[in-house]
Amino acid sequence: MRQEIVAREHEIEPVPGLPERLPAGEVMLWQGKPDAKMVARRLLKSRWIGGYFLILAAWAGASGLYDGQPAGGILFSIAVLIALAAVLLGLVELFAWAVARTTLYTITSERVVLRFGVALSLTLNLPFNRVSGVSVRRFGGKAGTIALQLPPGHRLSWLIQWPHVRGWRFAEPEPALICLPDAEKVGDVLALAIAQHRSRHSEHPRLAMFRPASGISGVAVAAE
Repeated sequence: MRQEIVAREHEIEPVPGLPERLPAGEVMLWQGKPDAKMVARRLLKSRWIGGYFLILAAWAGASGLYDGQPAGGILFSIAVLIALAAVLLGLVELFAWAVARTTLYTITSERVVLRFGVALSLTLNLPFNRVSGVSVRRFGGKAGTIALQLPPGHRLSWLIQWPHVRGWRFAEPEPALICLPDAEKVGDVLALAIAQHRSRHSEHPRLAMFRPASGISGVAVAAE
């Protein structure tokens, strides 16, 4: 499987989230999508936006009283700011909902597939031999984002991938499974799948220990 980005409509997917049917011997291990509320709060900073407008409203009220403006004018200024905040936060929540609705992440025994795109549906196919590392950023509890590091020379467009990329990595963008409710479990599934894949394709396998997902006993797997 080669690394590629494919544009297609969700309705014509042969398998939900995948650009084609899985080859013989390849199995699906996990599928999931971002949490819309987490996308709005963690990625789009809806709380920061709301707090910013609250500060502006308080400033408008305080400065109006200090300047001796009539109460009606002060209330009107505050109402305008609150209305603008409501519209902006509504757009943020709508976009977060659209991101969650149009995104589907898939982990198989051979690759990671990211199907995403609010306006244009895109599918990113990442075979495990194109993944050089995996990092998990936790938000508290089990939630978090999983970023996939690519080997040198395998660059992707940060703009095309956004918001499914690791933040502030513009020079070397890293595709990411964002805002997962149970990133800890997904990280375990992905780490074990990559280790087993490398074991099957390595001429000199060695043992590596991975912390399993909840409910699965400890296991030793071979890795490069």
